[in-house]
Parts: sequence; C-alpha cells; structure tokens
Amino acid sequence: MSVLTTSPDRIRLGSDLDVGRIGYGAMHLTGPGMWGPYPDPARAVSVLRRAVDLGVEFIDTADCYGPGDNERIIREALHPYPEQLVICTKGGLLRRGPSDWTLPGQEYITPLGRPAYLRQQVEMSLRNLGVERIGLYQLHSIDPLVPLAEQLGALTEMRAEGKIHHIGISGQPEVTHEELSQAGEHADIVAVENLYNVADRTGDAALDYAERNGMAFIPWFPLGHGQLVGPRSPLAGVAAQCGASVSQLALAWLLWRSPATLLIPGTTSLAHLEENMKAARISLNEDDLRLIDAAVAGGTLAARRPVRERG
Repeated sequence: MSVLTTSPDRIRLGSDLDVGRIGYGAMHLTGPGMWGPYPDPARAVSVLRRAVDLGVEFIDTADCYGPGDNERIIREALHPYPEQLVICTKGGLLRRGPSDWTLPGQEYITPLGRPAYLRQQVEMSLRNLGVERIGLYQLHSIDPLVPLAEQLGALTEMRAEGKIHHIGISGQPEVTHEELSQAGEHADIVAVENLYNVADRTGDAALDYAERNGMAFIPWFPLGHGQLVGPRSPLAGVAAQCGASVSQLALAWLLWRSPATLLIPGTTSLAHLEENMKAARISLNEDDLRLIDAAVAGGTLAARRPVRERG
C-alpha cells in the first residue's frame, strides 16, 4: 500500500481528503511559550486568512496550544470554513505553563491518554473550532500508563459517532515504526506527526513505514529550532546556488524526501508565509542533495528533543 497522491504537490489523507502538501502549523499564533492568546489577534487572523488565500488546505493545531486559544483564533479567522480546508487538532498532552517548551532542558510534557479525558478533549475541540466533526484528530502523545488499545479505542468510538473523520498519532518527539505498527492494530491510522527535518532524520524508519502503509507523514519543526534557517545556517550556500531561501530549501528537501510528507511550516510573518508556500517550486538535483547532506553532516543542527514524561 502506498500513499495516494494526485500530483507531486498533493496528498490524500485516508481515501477521501485530498490536500496540498504545504499546509500551515498554527502553534505560534498563541502567547509567549504557546500559552494564552496571541497578543495581536488581528495579525493572527490576517495570517490565517492569507494562508488560505495562498492555497493552504491543511491547518495543524492542538488543544494544548493556548490551551484552547489557538483553536479559537482559527475559528475566529476562518469559520465558516472553506469546503476544501482540513483542520487537524490533537489531544492527550498536558501543559504546565508557558515555560515548558521554551527553556533549554525544560521541555517537559505529560501524556494523558485516559479514554474519558480524550473524550472530553475531543468535545472541547469541536466547540472551540465550531465544527460537528474534526477532519483529522491525532493522539498527541502515547501515554505509557494507558494501554494504546484504550487510547485509540476512545478515538475510534468517537469516529463511529461522527465526531472524528480520520485518526492520526503524534510523537513527542516521535512515534517509532514499531509503535505505528501497534497502533494500526487498534485503529485506522492515516497520519503520523513526528519531529523531522533535514538536520534531524532520527525518524527515517517511521517515515518509511508511513510511506509503505499509506499514511501521511507530518514533520513538526520542519525548519528546525531556529539554527537551521538562521543567519548562520550552513544551508545558506546551497540555497543561494538553488535560487532559494534557506527555509524554501529545507522545505523542498522534505517534499523530495518522500511523497508521504505533508508539511506544516509555522510563522507569524506574512512575508515568511508567502516565502514558504513557494517551496514547492524548488527542484533539487543529485548534486544539490549531496551538498545538502554535506552541509548538515555531523548532526550538530538537530532540533532539541522534548522529554516525554508522566507525573
């Protein structure tokens, strides 16, 4: 089984949701540390609307971004939603406060996959987004203290009730290919969202598994954690040779890496948004790929990897 694509620029989720391969990650349209509302709501609304104007058909969010504020600003900006727009949200991850994803060494997360909690969070997301059914709902992180069958079973039940259209699974930092195989025994998984970018390819096995089994692979931190596309990026020289920005090159590499990749670069800048959307126009040849590999050799640019914990 392989991922169904209608063109190099599009991908199909499950058997029926066809979207462009460059979407938008809305996480940063929240307050500092992804906590609370975005300080300039009008700007957030303009970015989301411009994304759709530019052809974005897939928006990624989660109930813990804010918490809740990110889903609500998406509703404010885009509801009633365009027919072709797929909104992906996630549940099953607790936040302690604004510092848990911003201070080095303090990227703590708390998975919570109890079925009753997941049911509550799906209902909250339905209300926050203003929808009767969520296009793609992902288990945000596997809870090691709850059987995976129970976690995915709760989502499968809500799918049968018409509140979820498709089910995915997300990793902090990654879902392994073994976990993906296990998840497939309990639910029809159409997508996996893992940390992955040109400099951090730890998830290669999971990506290859997703491609073989008809799942979309959604890389989070597709541009790294700043150092990948910063002013001193080692990709700058290759990007210049390709006539691209560093971010366009990094995104183009992900599109080249596998037809299963569905990108969700996030930004609060209209200029960067427009730049990212042009990444699909960048073509890479074998020489470019060798230069890219050489530039990131050694793994010194790998994004920092959050710590999965429960407690």
